[in-house]
Amino acid sequence: MANLTALKDGIVNSQVWKSIFRVGVPNTNRKRVLAVLGSLILQLHPVKVRRSGVRMSYTWCMGGTSFFLFLVETVTGLLLMFYYRPTIEYAFTDIMDLREQAPFGIMREMHRWGAHAMVIAVWLHMFRVFMTGSYKPPREFNWNVGVLLLVLTLLLSFTGYLLPWDQLAMWAVTVGSNMARATPLLGHEGPGASLLKLGDISLINAGNDMRFALLAGRFVGAGALLRFYVLHCVGIPVVAIILMAVHFWRVRKDGGISGPV
Repeated sequence: MANLTALKDGIVNSQVWKSIFRVGVPNTNRKRVLAVLGSLILQLHPVKVRRSGVRMSYTWCMGGTSFFLFLVETVTGLLLMFYYRPTIEYAFTDIMDLREQAPFGIMREMHRWGAHAMVIAVWLHMFRVFMTGSYKPPREFNWNVGVLLLVLTLLLSFTGYLLPWDQLAMWAVTVGSNMARATPLLGHEGPGASLLKLGDISLINAGNDMRFALLAGRFVGAGALLRFYVLHCVGIPVVAIILMAVHFWRVRKDGGISGPV
């Protein structure tokens, strides 16, 4: 027993142990605070939280659920990228192979249903924040960041809808992209487009407006498939990750999770 105690003391007092656990056993409030602030993982969480602000009946855990589903989408999406080719010749057949032939083909279904669940979770999170008044000062900036994240979530779902390259996807994106024609100042049928003229020549037309930029052409084709793939896998996720980092940071800066009024 004495040898075990001496061994334990030697390990705890060693330089390697102290380099990992810098404050020792967190048996006081001060050490607990230092353990949280000095940890790579724990420092992401506040040292103290209001008990009323973390009740499931208050938060619904929709913020954490949304972030968890984003991680699920990221992991499953990366795995799907090993098998999917964003070309007219292979896109649909690759989706069929993912369903029936590829190992862990269930990842495609997890990605699909995870996307639906993420949209619902983000909507519910925004609804909870609105109903509890958590958008009011000093949290109005973070509310706007959350609105942008909601828009990005919907864009992720929209851009991913085309990738299976079936009839449902093509016609859904055709209808959805037609709305881009009405973009203010950027759509040739949108408000303000008639004002952008150089003499008698309109600067915005069907060949250079927002819909054309979105589809890389006048119709849903190979250019649109590739553009949606890049936006879905790289462009929108990068912006979403940056805004999520800002979102989490502002929660901390604004005093943690808002509690019931």
